[in-house]
Amino acid sequence: MNVEFPQIPSPCFVLEENLLRKNLQLIQSVSQRAGVEIILAFKGFAMWSAFPIVREYISGATASSLHEAKLCFEEMKTEAHTYAPVYDMETFPEIIRMSSHITFNSLSQYERFYPLIQQSGKKISVALRVNPEFSEVETELYNPCAPGSRLGVIAEQIGDKLPEGIDGLHFHTLCESYSTDLQKTLAAVEAKFGKFLKKVKWLNMGGGHLMTRKGYDTDHLIELLKGLQSRYPNLHIIMEPGSAFAWETGFLKASVLDLVENKGIKTAMLNVSFAAHMPDCLEMPYQPRIRHAEFGPVSEKPTYRMGGNTCLSGDYYGYWSFDQELKIGDDLILEDMIHYTMVKTTFFNGVEHPSIGMIKANGEFQLIRKFGYEDYKGKLS
Repeated sequence: MNVEFPQIPSPCFVLEENLLRKNLQLIQSVSQRAGVEIILAFKGFAMWSAFPIVREYISGATASSLHEAKLCFEEMKTEAHTYAPVYDMETFPEIIRMSSHITFNSLSQYERFYPLIQQSGKKISVALRVNPEFSEVETELYNPCAPGSRLGVIAEQIGDKLPEGIDGLHFHTLCESYSTDLQKTLAAVEAKFGKFLKKVKWLNMGGGHLMTRKGYDTDHLIELLKGLQSRYPNLHIIMEPGSAFAWETGFLKASVLDLVENKGIKTAMLNVSFAAHMPDCLEMPYQPRIRHAEFGPVSEKPTYRMGGNTCLSGDYYGYWSFDQELKIGDDLILEDMIHYTMVKTTFFNGVEHPSIGMIKANGEFQLIRKFGYEDYKGKLS
C-alpha cells in the first residue's frame, strides 16, 4: 500500500512553512526594491494560523467583507484595506471601525455610504474602483472587465472630476498573470484615468500578480512600478495578490476509496471532492498536479480519472497516469492546493471536510484543525 506522510490524516490541507517563507521573502524583496506596498488578499489565502509568519514580512491585508475585515483586525493585527462590490447599512459602521481604507464599487455606493464615513469622525482613506474596460483574462467567470461588468466605474460615468473626498483609485483586472499583462493594463488605465492619477494619493492595482510563479519576471515588474511612480510621483502604489502568497506552498493529501470502471474509463474514487473542496478545478479550470503521476493518458501506463466523493455527476477531473496500478487505500498528494482552496470549500453532501495542518520549518507536522459533524451542523442551523 502506498502511504504518503503516514503522520498526516487523510484528507488534509497541508501548508509547508519553508515554502511559504520563500514566497514571502520574494514578495518582501519586490516591495522594498520597487518602493510599493504589497498586502495580503484573504480571498486567496486566509489561513490565519500562519499570519504570525506572514506578519514577519508584510503588515497589511485587504478585506472583501465584514468577516474578512474582522479577521484582519483580530489576526493580522491591523486595519483593513476594504473593498466590497456592495456594502449594507447594518454592517458598514463595523467596516468603518476596522478599516483604514475603503473602496467603493460604484458612484451610487459612494453617495450612500461616504456620508457615514464623514459622520464617524474617523480618518478613512476613500477610493473608487475603476474599470479600464481592458483585461486579457480568458475565463469569463474571472474577467472583471467583460462587457457589462458589475465591477468598477467606467471613465464616462465619472466625467471630468472625481467626487469629493476620493483619495485613491483601485483597479483589478488580472488573474494569475505576468508583468507583461500588467504593462498592458497600466496603459489602458492611464489612457482612461490618467488625469485622475495626477490628483489622487494612491493607486491600488488589485491582485492577480503571480510574482512567485516560476518564470515570472520580477525585474520587469519592478521596472514597471518604478516607471509608473516616475510619471506620477504623488502616487503611493499598493498591490494585493492572493495566489502569489500561497503559490506552491503545500498540498492536499487524499486517499483512494474505490476504483470503478465504465466503458473503459477507470475512475479513482477519492475521499475529497472537486466540487466541494477544489472548485477552481471545475471553474477556472485549474489543473492540479498529482505527485508521482503524469497528467493525461500515457501509453502503456495505468490511467485514471479522479473522482470526487459527492453525488454531483460532474464531480471529477482530468486523467492521470501512474507507473503502477492504483489500489484501494493508496494515498495521493495533490500539489499546490493552498491558494483559493480552503477559502472556497463547502460542506456539500455533508462530506468530510479536509483537516488543516502545517509542516513546520523543522520538518514536524502540526495538526491545526480537524472538522467534524458540529462544523457541518453549525453552518446550517
